[in-house]
Parts: sequence; C-alpha cells; structure tokens
Amino acid sequence: MKVGLVYDALYMEHDTGRHMEHPSRLASTVALLEDSGTMAQLVPLTPRAATAEELQMVHAPGLISYVETCTSQGGGWLDIDTVVSPASYRVACYAAGGTIAAVDAVMRGKVESAFALVRPPGHHALRLEAMGFCVFNNIAIAARHAIRNHGLERILIVDFDVHHGNGTQEAFYSDPGVLYVSTHQHPLYPGTGLIEETGSGLGLGATVNVPLPPRCGDEEYLQAFEEILVPAARGFQPQLILVSAGYDAHWADRISMMQVSVTGFGRMAGIIKGLAEELCDGRTVFTLEGGYDLDALAFSVKATLDVLLESPDIADPLGNASHLWGAPPIDSLLQAVRESHPTA
Repeated sequence: MKVGLVYDALYMEHDTGRHMEHPSRLASTVALLEDSGTMAQLVPLTPRAATAEELQMVHAPGLISYVETCTSQGGGWLDIDTVVSPASYRVACYAAGGTIAAVDAVMRGKVESAFALVRPPGHHALRLEAMGFCVFNNIAIAARHAIRNHGLERILIVDFDVHHGNGTQEAFYSDPGVLYVSTHQHPLYPGTGLIEETGSGLGLGATVNVPLPPRCGDEEYLQAFEEILVPAARGFQPQLILVSAGYDAHWADRISMMQVSVTGFGRMAGIIKGLAEELCDGRTVFTLEGGYDLDALAFSVKATLDVLLESPDIADPLGNASHLWGAPPIDSLLQAVRESHPTA
C-alpha cells in the first residue's frame, strides 16, 4: 500500500503574519507525522510550480497577473480575508503544482493514493477573484490537469471543509465530467452551497450540496456520506477521486459550530478510500484546505493518512468535546438533497 505525500518547506514562505491561516498549520502537522512514525511510511513526492498555462485552466489571466504584481510589490491584502507576502505568488504556484504532482503520481501508478500537504488553500478561489484565504484553486487546477493530460472523463471531487467550496463549484458548474459533492455548515461563509445549486446546462445534476446545520458531528457527517455521497459516487463511476480536505469542522476549531472529531474525519476518509477501491482502483488525492486548531488539524491529517496506509487504529487524543450540543435531525434535509438529485 503506497501512499504519497507532497510537502516542502517552501510552503512556509507564504507569510501571513498573525492571520489564522499561518505557517504553523503545516509545521505542527509535519512535526506530528515525523514524531509518530507516519512520515516514514509515506512516499515523498516533490512538488513543482504550476505554469501560467495551467493556472489559466481555471483562472483569468488578470487574476494571475494581479496576484503576481501584488506580491512583487511587497504583498498586501487581495481581499478582506486573504493576505499575501512577497513569496506568496511563487508559493501559491507550488501549491497548485504540488496538487498536480500528487495527481500525476497516482495516475502513473507510483502510489495508489496521495495527500498534498500544501498552502495556501484553494477551494474558494474563483476565476476572477482570490478570496477566503485562497489564492489559486489547487484542486480545480489539478482536476483540469487530470482531464487534459491523463484523458479522464469522470472525476469526483469530495469537499468536506466546513465552508462551501464556491470556487470549485463555479469551475465545474456546467461540466458533466466532474461531480462535485460538498458537505458544509450552513449558514456560514461564503453563503453559497444551497441544495438548489445543482449545476447548469450539461452539468445539471453534477453539483451536490449538503448544507448541514450547526452542531452536526460525526454521526451526521457519516450519515450524509453514506446516504448521499456513496450512492452519488456509485452512480457516477469516477475514474479518480479528489478530496478538498478541510478539517475546520472539528469541535475544537473556533471558526465553525460543528462537532466532528478526529475519529470522525478518519471514518470519513475510510468511506472515501472504500469508494476509490470499489470504483477507480484506489486512485485518490487529498489536498489540504482549512483547519485552524493546530492539534485538531495535525491529528486529523494523521488520521487520514493512517486510514490510507490501512493502519488498524486512529489516534484521537482529543476525543469528543466535553459537552456535545445536540445536533438537529438531518433526515429531511438529506431527503431534500435526494429529491434534487434523482440519480443520487
């Protein structure tokens, strides 16, 4: 069982100061992977910079030049939430290129699955706009690359970040070859991801949004995965599964009101892994999105990798919250999702 990891100290050079999306997110995660012995079990994959042509598969040339100019002039704020430093353009190119490198390693059979431990994150980045801590849309660029360079016709993108991936949805909203399935807290930034957003044109039905109410935890997320993701994936028959792996739905993460545990994230990864083994010879690429409590992030990434490595145990020293708030029932919500997607 070969599992690859894309990582480079270069990703620390995206200097965001006291912003909550800061280099310590990766530093603490890498330290845990090394100290626990998980890192030694992984196949190191070397990232590269995405080219301007590759970035333009998703983004307008004007956005790319805007980011490059802003960083060359010392950095600053791309929008109210997204800050860049002098090195950020180069680092963002390596974040997109690192995710591409993970896809190439999986598609060429070097590894069965891979995790791109990169930053800045990407799933909010739109064609014309960087936003929500995201500069370029790493997973969307990697999906376009897989279609263009590996001849794939069907890619499943699973997004379990607590925020809806509005940039990824935009990129594939009319594309029947990419099935986008998102579980996210609603209401919450960026305000998109309603059940009624199901795609347009030829892509109608290829966007599946599961807007979960606050206080959902392991039970609700796993119910959504089993009742919505699994049948949707089986109906779609993907040739590759890409995952926007955001861990900010953890109960310790103050950016949301969700109650997922490290164990819950591990079980979600297990469902995705099972689908990949059933449908596309195990070909799976995870790329890091959100997650801002350092311990919760580090142990959740480790749990995901341990599941991919088929480790028998998930280490969850954080456990559940000391007081779990009761989650509202989601049966009617999931039924509404099914009714909006008759094939799901």
